[in-house]
Amino acid sequence: MSTTSFKVEKRFCEECSLALRRFIGGMDGVNDVHVESGDVVIDFDERTIPEERVRSLARDSIERLGYRIDGD
Repeated sequence: MSTTSFKVEKRFCEECSLALRRFIGGMDGVNDVHVESGDVVIDFDERTIPEERVRSLARDSIERLGYRIDGD
């Protein structure tokens, strides 16, 4: 199992947090999605889904919800 994470500029509202968990967590190979304060941590199986794909989908989902990732 592998982990990737993002630091987000502001805290997620509950609805956005739930939406993010449902979308990313529903992907084949993703085991768990932790959304707390301004951090998003994704546990995934790199044998099923490559990290680049997880990061790309997560980044897109976070930005579509109206949040900015720190460092971007």
